[in-house]
Amino acid sequence: MTESPLRPPTILDVAREAGVSKSTVSRVLDERLPTSHSASAQRVRDAAQRLGYRRDRFASALRRQQTRTVGVLVPRLTDTVMAMTFEQVAAACARRDQFAIVATTDDDPATEQEAVERLLDQRVDGLVLTTARLGDDLTARLRDRGVPVVLALRADGSTPSAVGDDELGGYLAARHLVDLGHRRIALVAGPSYASSAVGRQAGFRRALAEVGVTDVGDLVHESAFSMESGEDVARRVLASPDRPTAVFAVNDNTAIGVLAAAQALELSVPEDVSVVGYNDVPVSARLPRPLTTVRVPFDQIAAATLELLDETRAGAPVRHVVVAPTLIPRSTSARPPS
Repeated sequence: MTESPLRPPTILDVAREAGVSKSTVSRVLDERLPTSHSASAQRVRDAAQRLGYRRDRFASALRRQQTRTVGVLVPRLTDTVMAMTFEQVAAACARRDQFAIVATTDDDPATEQEAVERLLDQRVDGLVLTTARLGDDLTARLRDRGVPVVLALRADGSTPSAVGDDELGGYLAARHLVDLGHRRIALVAGPSYASSAVGRQAGFRRALAEVGVTDVGDLVHESAFSMESGEDVARRVLASPDRPTAVFAVNDNTAIGVLAAAQALELSVPEDVSVVGYNDVPVSARLPRPLTTVRVPFDQIAAATLELLDETRAGAPVRHVVVAPTLIPRSTSARPPS
């Protein structure tokens, strides 16, 4: 049978080609059902391949009131952490016969609201937000509308979330420097609206408090999650007369900015100043001086995010998943200069 190029083959065409009913074709080609190895099932698959038939998943999903798509909001895909997170969510979706759609917000609340509406226009089955801001009511408004929403990487305390243990991670980073002998440690702290930055700062403060350093007001510097911001902060901090002997930056991007500032000021790392980052993005281990950092298991966060989205759609109680990070010591941290 030769199919006209003017229209795609239909399920009826496949049924005629294979000599079976439409319902048989539907069952055989439904990926949600166990694979049949009967002779008729094989005829159906062979006929579908010859005709170039592709199942209309969107129409099928609409009949089930599901599109098997998940909308993912990230601040920007130029941020390696956000790109990695989306890739892990997309891979987890693929394993579940789902598809992930990404939208970027530039970490701007107005842009985020527009992006949410655009994704909902695509009839996604739920939203994964990596953009949550402490004190913002967007997630509450979405829940009031009945939109299934889960947070990843950042939390707001009331919405289901899958995050790294940021307080523990901040503690591990600062404690590593403390154990090397550092006491004057600067923190490039990230933005105060992000729970991840708040948690890492809390861990940093706890580690220093354990060795009697409680007055850290002049050591904590708010920043964006960017190389440029890390460099700007570090240029000021490292040029001061009372220069810290170490810097903990709350993500690897800002840590790379700190390394750039140290180089511009002709400071050696780690001989003059130690630097620790956070997240362990792939470039961290491949820098001329491999970066000491804290590794976050993004694959675990992504898998937990989709499980939470299933639970949310089913009306289950709100649950929060927190996964443990790991310190990865490398070449940018050492004992302070004597």
